[in-house]
Amino acid sequence: MTFHVLTIFPDFFKGPLDHGVVPRACRDGLLDIQVHDLRNWTHDRHRTVDDRPFGGGEGMLLKAEPIFDAVEEILPGRQQGDSNRKVVLLSAQGRKFDQARARDYSQISELLLICGRYEGVDERVAQYLADEEISIGDYVLSGGEPAALTLLDACIRLLPGVMGAPSSGEEESFESGLLEYPHYTRPVEWEGRRIPEVLRSGDHAKIAAWRKSRAAEETRLRRPDLIERHGDARRPPPSGAQREKNKDE
Repeated sequence: MTFHVLTIFPDFFKGPLDHGVVPRACRDGLLDIQVHDLRNWTHDRHRTVDDRPFGGGEGMLLKAEPIFDAVEEILPGRQQGDSNRKVVLLSAQGRKFDQARARDYSQISELLLICGRYEGVDERVAQYLADEEISIGDYVLSGGEPAALTLLDACIRLLPGVMGAPSSGEEESFESGLLEYPHYTRPVEWEGRRIPEVLRSGDHAKIAAWRKSRAAEETRLRRPDLIERHGDARRPPPSGAQREKNKDE
């Protein structure tokens, strides 16, 4: 898979993309990441990418022309709505990014991310060029670069071969609509705190049931907003005493 990032700060990506699974996946030929400087598609000696908004107001907007020219050169022949070569505008007005969207993006051949800056981007980019507008949360960033890194990381780890075993990500938080169950490692007891005995039982069926139950419980306690999207978890939350009992089982 190929990821393209269109930005006015290409050096922003040099450090974060040099660590973890990303460089290894690139070396193994599992993905290609190309960071493009938007200023390369400007046509004046100052390499101007922004301008004042019509109608007045504070701040500046990224111009439509260099963005259109860049996308047309990077993805020649692509039409808006192409299911295998998508263009995503990172925007506070966009649909909230989630695990399902990450999985969808990881299954296409090319994804181009447009990083907004200043007060935003000329609306014609969203209307006539981008396939989707995506936000990573209900807060405002100084630019789309941190959001692009988040989206890249979430998608790249889902590519076949990146995490090793194909099933590596299947039980993680949000894959089933729930948060992930708790994990423990050695020692069995530390400062008087013991791990749940069921995890040492060797009974895989009991362990699986415990994990499913704890995932539902953790979701009810920490993220009740997710319960509406997962019918299996629609049980009344346990009392404090029951929660302590479950942790000891």
